[in-house]
Amino acid sequence: MNAKTLYILVAVAVLALGAAVAINFANRPESEDSDQARPLLPQLHDHVNDVSAITLIGADNKVLATLKHGNDGWNVAEKSGYPADLAKIREFLLKLDAATVVELKTSNPTLYAELGVSDVKNKDAKGLLVDLAGLAQPVRLIVGNYNGAGGGGTFVRHDGDAQSLLVNGNLSVAKNVADWENRDLADIASSRLKAVTLTSADGKVLKAYKEQSGDSNFKIADVPKGRETSSEFAANGLGSTLAGLKADDVLAAKDAAPRDKVYKADYTAFDGLVVDVSGWEKDGKDYAQLAARLDSAAADAQIVAEQARAKADYDAAVLAANKKVADGKSTTDKQAATTATASAEVARPLAVSDAAKDRQDRLDVLNKEIEVLNKTFSGWTFVLPSFKFADLTKTMDDMLKPLDQKKPDAKGTEKPAAAKTPTKSAGR
Repeated sequence: MNAKTLYILVAVAVLALGAAVAINFANRPESEDSDQARPLLPQLHDHVNDVSAITLIGADNKVLATLKHGNDGWNVAEKSGYPADLAKIREFLLKLDAATVVELKTSNPTLYAELGVSDVKNKDAKGLLVDLAGLAQPVRLIVGNYNGAGGGGTFVRHDGDAQSLLVNGNLSVAKNVADWENRDLADIASSRLKAVTLTSADGKVLKAYKEQSGDSNFKIADVPKGRETSSEFAANGLGSTLAGLKADDVLAAKDAAPRDKVYKADYTAFDGLVVDVSGWEKDGKDYAQLAARLDSAAADAQIVAEQARAKADYDAAVLAANKKVADGKSTTDKQAATTATASAEVARPLAVSDAAKDRQDRLDVLNKEIEVLNKTFSGWTFVLPSFKFADLTKTMDDMLKPLDQKKPDAKGTEKPAAAKTPTKSAGR
């Protein structure tokens, strides 16, 4: 092989190597560390708070949920403007803002279905079109399948673009409008309650109560003669209904009115808070309407008791301070250890220094709580979880031990004596 031929072969090899490197570079996936890794939605960065509406559109161009930001925060248009779950909305927007492109995927429309990024005008589309309003540049993003089996990330495609993408993070979107509602209704601990009164649809009453706020268990009132409760804890579940109460769904009250006969429940707290509940069943769902109010007499009684305890604690602290001062002085100086001197060392609670203001402050706190609860309750009918609704329907029989089954009378169960075979006469 002469030198000229060798040079030609070397040149061809270099060209081939360069072509291979170029092809490999062009086809390599984009990574978060590469220069091509870029924000999915640069127009959203630093403008999350500018988003004024989120529209979620599913297959066959069906609008699944419309979330709007108004003067009172976010609400759900399809639910007559019921408050939306702010935390969930913010979490979703922040995920969109943080998403960066990991890899370019197919531009072939026939393969979109595999990634879940088909046009939502198709009746069998699996993805969801997310439309963000309020930004300088509009956002219309088709969110497809989560790539869990492939190492994470979500397949997406900008509506109208041929290129699909794999982006980091799980951008899966809830398709059920109820999932975007603020489902928190109340969180009133059973330890706060003095009594629970249930009235069934047929008018029968079941009442559970505590005599003191420190009692561990509720008692059952008016237990029938000859019966007893199934256990000392039998009624405790009745007091837990309002603790961590969440709705499965919500409807405008005008669109879901109570039936003629309903279950009623009154939850009365020691401090005077009362929550009234009316519940009914329809088409396999459990509905309820709620309202909060103040029992002024109960509130006054509780405030008087709490102020008396505060004064007793203060007087005890003053006596202890007096003793400490007196013990530290000589016998001749003990008389100088006056109550006034010791009292100055003990902070006077508002219940002692200004009982009227203390009373009003306590009432203001209660009334504010009632206002907040009624802002949540008023004008709405809620679909409750079945396990919560079941507590509204309890009866006296559910609280008691079963009646003993009467045993059959022993005499009545004796087998009849076997008939004796007649004895033949000896003479026959």
